[in-house]
Amino acid sequence: MQAAETPVRPMPRAEYPRPQFVRERWLCLNGTWRFEIDQADSGYERGLLEAELSGEITVPFAPESQLSGVGVTDFLEAVWYRRSATVPADWAGERVLLHFQAVDHDATVWIDGVEAGRHRGGFTGFSLDITDLIEPGRQFDITVRARDSRGGSQARGKQSTRYHGYEAFYQRSTGIWQTVWLEPVPKVHLKRAKITPDLSGSRFLVTVPVSSAAAALRVQAVISDEAGEVARAEAALDIDGAPVLVLPVPAGRRRVWSPADPHLYDLRLELRGGEGELVDEVRSYAGLRSVSIDGRAVLINGERVFQRLVLDQGWYPDGLMTAPDDAALVRDIELALQAGFNGARLHQKVFEERFLYHADRLGYLVWGEFGDWGARVGSGPEGQQPTASFITQWLEVLERDHSHPAIIGWCPLNETFQPLGDRITTLDDVTLGLFLATKAADLSRPVIDASGYSHRVIWTDVYDSHNYEQEPDLFAKAMAGLADGTPYVNRAPDGTTWSKPYAGQPYFCSEFGGILWDPARDRGRDAEGWGYGTAPRTEEEWYERFAGLVDALLGNPLMFGYCFTQLTDVFQERNGVYRFDRGCKLDVSRIRAIQSRPAAYELGD
Repeated sequence: MQAAETPVRPMPRAEYPRPQFVRERWLCLNGTWRFEIDQADSGYERGLLEAELSGEITVPFAPESQLSGVGVTDFLEAVWYRRSATVPADWAGERVLLHFQAVDHDATVWIDGVEAGRHRGGFTGFSLDITDLIEPGRQFDITVRARDSRGGSQARGKQSTRYHGYEAFYQRSTGIWQTVWLEPVPKVHLKRAKITPDLSGSRFLVTVPVSSAAAALRVQAVISDEAGEVARAEAALDIDGAPVLVLPVPAGRRRVWSPADPHLYDLRLELRGGEGELVDEVRSYAGLRSVSIDGRAVLINGERVFQRLVLDQGWYPDGLMTAPDDAALVRDIELALQAGFNGARLHQKVFEERFLYHADRLGYLVWGEFGDWGARVGSGPEGQQPTASFITQWLEVLERDHSHPAIIGWCPLNETFQPLGDRITTLDDVTLGLFLATKAADLSRPVIDASGYSHRVIWTDVYDSHNYEQEPDLFAKAMAGLADGTPYVNRAPDGTTWSKPYAGQPYFCSEFGGILWDPARDRGRDAEGWGYGTAPRTEEEWYERFAGLVDALLGNPLMFGYCFTQLTDVFQERNGVYRFDRGCKLDVSRIRAIQSRPAAYELGD
């Protein structure tokens, strides 16, 4: 009897992970890796760098997730990974880069037992040049140790520091949770371009860094649309290591990116030698749009566009922070659009690049946010202590995501809290540092110093609040103060001031709603799980409450947008428009209808 063949499992998350900077040749390393839990972080001393690892895991899913095949939900102080790889023989003569899109939280990488590099930060990727440690055509071993401490100040987003998830904190996610891949590049090669649209000048400014300056090389950028080439520009590399190329868009070829028409131009970047030979080539894309501030208005392409945002946590039942497949990323955007939202706050997580790519092409407005929660140490007033590492990691986010037209604002901190006093604190320093770093990296978008609670930068571009009042009349009264310059400001329960005073900036309610609703339970009783306020007694009461809250904001001519909590349920948090599995929970057509009336802000002063 012939033995049944073992089915070949498709490689998970095999799509190209960096869609705004694409090279043709690459090698995905997702799939089965050897794996071992190092509960006491003693593995290095115990020889795990050389020893055989005892288990297996499916990368890029975290070991706490079902899709990883491990599913261990206890605290994991450290974990180890190993797999063999072989660089194709025809990559000989080129530099080989090993990319990790995200590893939570402190990663060390060895190639055949030799350390290749380290990285701190669970939300940002890193790349290592391993050329001198490997030989094309010969197999080599990649070993990764990821440390993820339970304690201390660490940017961990919504990951619970208790054994169980509770309130708005969820199951932890340790180690590799985004794609691992290899890429060949020439010795002198293009590095990540910075694409900045200049709508008033009808042009793109493209900063093109290269690995090293070379007098014999030139860098060229070509932008095109469906009709063909629109513009090109080039510069020599004998002086500048990061020339800025200007690509004008003629009036007849000008098509502005917007939610109604998310048009993307194709962009090709080339590095050419003295005889015109192609040295390196990258494909990208760009959207021509602007974000500006006029008094208390945030304008998109010079127009008032009311931002009907939804809070998106980006968690999945089976993959945790990792979407099970690329289609799931698209589906989340489509679900939000179907419910009448035109964008999202990407909340307490730096979303993977492919999500931003889909937002770009679907015209979905997003605020880029850092997963800064985890800065609290202890329970006293000085407990909010983000470290210098928060700034380092946030700068990596800004560099990676600068060129996405869908991102219309930056939010480095969320719900930091600390009483204002007569001394400058760590929170003051880091909040200002993050704000200044963001402005230094990007002057093309507004920045909010901290969403909700502790506004410590008096000149922050945008001011906001979080208000989970469930009674529509009381909510409307709290929001009405914006008209006389005294908007709702978050304070401590005892009235202690957390923020510098409002200074006339554009203002929006960036978290509200969060209505507890779980129709799986008897509707006459409070829903199971956690949410804000008392659960509505009936589904009809849910719509009435939602409409009352939304109307209070749509009717305020000085409110440039809102963000409703939230897109889906997440574990014990049962306040989503959809269930955690993305199934229907409410009548989405009614939710859309409630949001669809024109906002007073869009009608002008």
